[in-house]
Amino acid sequence: QLQASGGGLVQAGGSLRLSCAASSRIFSSAVMGWFRQAPGKEREFVARIRWGARTTYYSDSVKGRFTISRDSAKNTVYLQMNGLKPEDTSIYYCAKATVASTSAGDYNTWGQGTLVTVSS
Repeated sequence: QLQASGGGLVQAGGSLRLSCAASSRIFSSAVMGWFRQAPGKEREFVARIRWGARTTYYSDSVKGRFTISRDSAKNTVYLQMNGLKPEDTSIYYCAKATVASTSAGDYNTWGQGTLVTVSS
């Protein structure tokens, strides 16, 4: 139901834009989030957006560098990543929830993940 794309290999300081397309309409009350998981680490919250209100929230580690946005006509949420650092290397997942949360357990629909690799 969620299809993430846009990952790849980029040099430190570079940019990437991830996309997450939903197969069905996303309702205004939904919350779309991005998480990431590096090898051997727990899944980490990155950013979220309330679909209708477009209110956003970011983890401290990406605030000021990443921007989450959405296109309701395309049922797609984006993650624009600028100023990438090697420590941003992870598999990035999009997910959907009904509550504005930073906890992965509150998200009930997940995309398949897209790999972002940042070289130094």
